[in-house]
Amino acid sequence: MPDIVWQSFIVLAAALIALVLLGAAYAIFIEPARLIVTRREIVSAWLPPGFDGIRIVQFSDTHIGPNYSLQQLSGLIAAINAERPDIVVFTGDLFDARKRNAEREKDLSPLLSRIEAPLGRFAVYGNHDFGYERNRRSHNPSLVRAGFEVLLNDTRRIRRPDGAHLSVSGLDDYVLGRPDPLRALSKLRPDGFNLLLVHEPDVADSLARFPIDLQLSGHSHGGQVKLPLLGALVRTKLGSRYLSGQHVVSDRRRPPRPYLLYVNRGIGTTRWRVRFGSVPELSVFTLRHGNPDRQAADMP
Repeated sequence: MPDIVWQSFIVLAAALIALVLLGAAYAIFIEPARLIVTRREIVSAWLPPGFDGIRIVQFSDTHIGPNYSLQQLSGLIAAINAERPDIVVFTGDLFDARKRNAEREKDLSPLLSRIEAPLGRFAVYGNHDFGYERNRRSHNPSLVRAGFEVLLNDTRRIRRPDGAHLSVSGLDDYVLGRPDPLRALSKLRPDGFNLLLVHEPDVADSLARFPIDLQLSGHSHGGQVKLPLLGALVRTKLGSRYLSGQHVVSDRRRPPRPYLLYVNRGIGTTRWRVRFGSVPELSVFTLRHGNPDRQAADMP
């Protein structure tokens, strides 16, 4: 092999190795520590005019443990409050399900109680909330002590003095819990805006018969590692069809009422402290009364 060809090969190999090392360093040390705030406007004819303009902030999948510290949680709470939400929702996996995770025993309510939301703070369980053993739900009461309503196959209505209402429903985890959509959703009224919280996004296809306007989920971490051409490398049970972002759930049996699904990429990591192409996300939704045909895309 001529010297010039050999030298070119060495330079190319060195460049590729450097590129891989830089990519790995970014995925391990930089992207997991980032945070993107995604803002969307949800337009619905079923939203009572009195609720026009209210803001919902969603966070999900913090996986507090060795790879997500309480200091990081404190910074996240500051970011949530900076959005001045009316409602805050958490869609599961507060702690990471590790055999050795000392954070699971700590009371986080002094931190979580700093979250400000005048119309309510709501949460649902995720599969990691069952802990490492996977046979019993975590007994850590931090969310409840902090003032969150943990919705376990239940619905709450936020009412205005004029009788208009907005409902918030929550289902138990579909992987390890006991979800009961009939109990939680069968009494939803079609004359108001109905918000559903459920950890796993892919269950939306089985819920289209209910008058749900917006489902908020997490679980998938947006694939956690997404590579060009290859796509998402980490796909989870009930979190592989809808990986991230906004989707319209369609069902020919459903009346002409849009069913929107938003899948939050989550905050923390699981299995490995690595993210690539799936930056941690805080979601902000502004509800608007109006014709859903003018549904807006991402807001700046």
